[in-house]
Formats: sequence, C-alpha cells, structure tokens
Amino acid sequence: MKPALNAQPILAPDLFDHSEMDEMDEASDHFHDECGVVGIYGHPESANLAYLSLYALQHRGQESAGIASSNGQTLLVHRGMGLIADVFDEKIIRRLDGSSAIGHNRYSTAGSTILKNSQPLVVKYTHGSLAIGHNGNLVNAEELRVRLEERGSIFQSTVDTEVILHLIAVSRGERLVDRIIEALWQVRGAYSLVFLSEKEMVAARDPYGFRPLVLGRMMNGEKDTYVVASETCALDLIGATYEREVAPGEVLLFTEHGMTSYSPFPHERLSRCVFEHIYFARPDSLLYGKSVYQTRKEFGRQLARENPVPADIVIPVPDSGVPAALGYAEEAKLPFEMGLIRNHYVGRTFIEPLESIRNFGVKVKLNAQHEVLRGKRVVVVDDSIVRGTTSRKIVAMIRAAGATEVHLRISSPPTTGPCFYGVDTPTRRELIASANSVEEIRGFVTADSLSYLSEAGMYAALKDEGSRFCDACFTNRYPVPLGERPRGSQLPLFGEIER
Repeated sequence: MKPALNAQPILAPDLFDHSEMDEMDEASDHFHDECGVVGIYGHPESANLAYLSLYALQHRGQESAGIASSNGQTLLVHRGMGLIADVFDEKIIRRLDGSSAIGHNRYSTAGSTILKNSQPLVVKYTHGSLAIGHNGNLVNAEELRVRLEERGSIFQSTVDTEVILHLIAVSRGERLVDRIIEALWQVRGAYSLVFLSEKEMVAARDPYGFRPLVLGRMMNGEKDTYVVASETCALDLIGATYEREVAPGEVLLFTEHGMTSYSPFPHERLSRCVFEHIYFARPDSLLYGKSVYQTRKEFGRQLARENPVPADIVIPVPDSGVPAALGYAEEAKLPFEMGLIRNHYVGRTFIEPLESIRNFGVKVKLNAQHEVLRGKRVVVVDDSIVRGTTSRKIVAMIRAAGATEVHLRISSPPTTGPCFYGVDTPTRRELIASANSVEEIRGFVTADSLSYLSEAGMYAALKDEGSRFCDACFTNRYPVPLGERPRGSQLPLFGEIER
C-alpha cells in the first residue's frame, strides 16, 4: 500500500502572533455562531477585499480570524486570536500581497480555542501549498483521523478541518479539484469550504446544504473577480453582485480561465439550517433566496397570531429580537418600543467582577428604560431560549423597571437538541426545553406568560413545509447521524475512489 503523505505544518509563519483571548464570557441564552468564510479570486486587492468581507461576517465568529493569499508563486498567511480589528492592520494587509485570497472568522465547534486551531489552515505537501477555510462540522472526523494516524499521518491541530487536508494529501488525483472531490467523498456532515493554492481557488458545499455559501462577481477592469462568502452581506460591503447560492453538493473551480462547476455527489435530502433564518445570519442578508429581515418579521407576525395577549407595548431583546418584535407589534396592533438598550461595546473579553461584588447579571449588556416600561403590560420578544438563565434575568430587569406584566414570546420552537453540524451548542441536559414543559420554563424565567412559535407556524412563515431544512435542534430529527460511516469507507483510504 502506498505510504501516507503527511500534510506538513504551516507553510510560512504567521506574520504576527496574538495571545489567546480571555474566555470569561457570560453564558448566553443563544446558540453561539459558527464560522464565516470568504474567497476572492482575480483581484490585485484580494486580501483587502477578504478583510472587508470578514468585517461583514464578524457576527459568525469572534474567537479568531485569518487570511491566506497567493501571489501566484507562494501562499502568505496571517492568523490571530480576537476580532478582525484586533488581528489585522494596514501593514499586515499590505504584506498579504496577491491576486487571490481566502479568509475565515472562527467560533470553535471542533477543537479548542487556541491559535494553532485558527483558520485558514495552510500546509505544504507533494503538490505544493494549500490553504483551507471551513464552516461546518464533520460527524465522522474522529474515525477518519484514527485511520489516517494509523497509516502515518501526523496532525498539527485538533480541528476536524485538518482531516480534509490529509485526505487530499494522500489522494492520487492529478488535479487539485480531483483531490478535493476525492477527499470530500469520504467525509460526512456539514461543510462550506474555500481552498486556495498558488494558482487556483476552490469552493465546495456539502450535498445536504447545511451551511450557507453564496457566489458573487465584481469587475476588475475587463476581467471578472469571483467572490464566494457565507452570506450576501459580505458581497454588499465590497460591491460584488450576488449571482446565486453555491448549490448543495457543488464544487466550484476558479482559475485564470474562469469558473468551472462540478456536481460529483449524489443528491441528498436538502437540510439547510433553519436556525440561520432565526438567529445566525445578518438580517440584511439574503439566505436561501429569502430576505432574513422579512422572514424574521413574518416569524413575529405568526407568533402574534398564534399567541396573542392583552398588552400595552411590544419590546425586543436587542439586537436579534428586533425584526420579530416589529412583526409581532404590527400584527397585534400594539406600539413597538425599545424598552431594552444594548451596550454594543461589550465583547467576549469582558472580565466580570469578583463574586462578592458581581450581581451585574446581564446589566452590563442590556439596560431597561424605566420611562418606557413603567406601568406597562409588556410583551418581550426574543428569538430563542437555550438555558433560560439570561431570559430569567431579563424578565427580572423589566419588572424592576416598573412593568406590571411581562409576557415572553419566542419566535422559534423550543430548543430541545444540540447541533452537530457546525454550531456550538450546549449539551442536551443544559437545554432547558429538553426536559421541561413550557409552563415549567415560564415558572423558571418568572414571566406572566410564555409562548413559542410552533413548528408549523415557523414553516408557514417561511412558506415551506419543512422538507428542505434541518430542524434537529427543535425536532431531534438528525439528517446525518453521528458516527455514520463515509461513502468511501468500505474502500481503501488511499487512491482514487471509483464513482
């Protein structure tokens, strides 16, 4: 058998290093964001465009960021811990010279929060150099990692993404795109991927379409610059025109001759993440062909139809609850008010006081407006409840501001299951709705009433019967079971897979 070809450590040292982030952050009543990816091909300012695009995608990951660029001869990379503004400056961007680049914002879903796990991962192997950025999670990564290590592979990180690089390294495919396709035949789970070599860029999306990926285009003189990104808001920022979604199971190759599309995988049941519409995506993005903002407003309208209550005002939990609260207020014909004001300058590095002087709860992030809430029956709209701890503090804060009644309305169904497809979620036992009734949750958060949007109402708002979405976090119906063997697992790990 052909010996394993090990993907070697990072091609060039990061231009600058950053210390690890302080992870002291209050537990949130939201699922944490996943990751954001971007790829730019055919522009002399590719690194700068990638940098700007990552700004637009900052909401998808705040732990680390990185950009890899190609000047046609070699790959340059810079990665660091923290937000885009912490990791990059003008000097660093100038040093990432080249006509193509890929970028990544990370929130860890596999692997610990350390610099060596930040992306893009960049390696040197038999065929040259290769960078990869990944949004998603591979459910069979551990099995593949064990098999690769048994055959001599040496891993440099603990992220599942590195498995793909090793599968590419041991492939016998002649072209980069063939090696990538062969590797992806052996993985299962969620992936929206960008790859960069010295001469080519490749983008790929898993056959289920779990995580979003869009294609855009912009003019560079008389030539086309191609852009792929997790969301359309990144295209808007850099002035690229939205072309379409990268189709589930599609692989796109970008070279000096243009773009080529491949569809090498069998069709699977479409399983796009419904939580992208509820919380993850920016409201100004188009997602799966729909406006996120308008969809969230419709969630709110449907919530008001299903769960009306006598009240004086409707307020959101900012910022994610704003569109749904607007929709609820419009449907219920109640005044919309900003009863809670968010402090936008509190990041993940906020250090809480000692226990003896703590008791700040969510006040450092949210402040209640007494003049708006005093003497009012309040409907407060949020997008989801995960643990219930923050909701409990918010209800108490609204009461302390003088509200006579607090009615909590959630613009999604109860969250009962963790995600295994690229979202950092608590364990099942930490999800308050997994073992408690709505009435029990209402008692815990101390609201006068609590209602969720129904599953049927959610899909009515989306104008979809639910057959094209993954809703496992609400229904525990997982499209790809954990531990399922890859398509090519019955075949030798090395050598081209016959299809």
